[in-house]
Amino acid sequence: MTQDLQHIPLTKIDGTAAQLKDYQGKVLLIVNVASKCGLTKQYTGLEQLYRDKQASGLEVLGFPANNFKQQEPGTDEEIAAFCSGTYDVTFPLFSKLSVKGEDQHPLYAALTAALPHALDTGPFRERLISRDIPVGSESEVLWNFEKFLIDRSGQVVGRFAPDIEADDARLLGAIEVELGRAG
Repeated sequence: MTQDLQHIPLTKIDGTAAQLKDYQGKVLLIVNVASKCGLTKQYTGLEQLYRDKQASGLEVLGFPANNFKQQEPGTDEEIAAFCSGTYDVTFPLFSKLSVKGEDQHPLYAALTAALPHALDTGPFRERLISRDIPVGSESEVLWNFEKFLIDRSGQVVGRFAPDIEADDARLLGAIEVELGRAG
């Protein structure tokens, strides 16, 4: 894993300290999540993906963020209860953080620097603009449920638009490629 990503201090949703190095040798799908978003139903697909691929070496890591229209207003405890109670989420969740702006968490600064453009954000970006929702630069996280794929050696190898769901062939294909590679 790249030093920058591997050693960035993180906090799990239960308050325990963590780092991405805790998942060394795994393929990681990092997703900024929100409980009150039109895309929140993606929790179902992400959980299914996690259950289907965890034994093969995939870890789905959820990072709640309140950057977009305050769609993640809860405390860590409320978010954890919502995710487990509503979507039976068992993949690791982390403490709420910021994915963009002046208070951007170092993890998201490193992720967006490593891969400044997400796959196929155009249609979703245009939908937001048509609804008079401000969007940042193309290198910034566009919305909730944007996904970053990290290979077994810790390199950021994919970035997917928020509306690319867990069962999308483009995402599944990229995950399968990385799961098939040795670390």
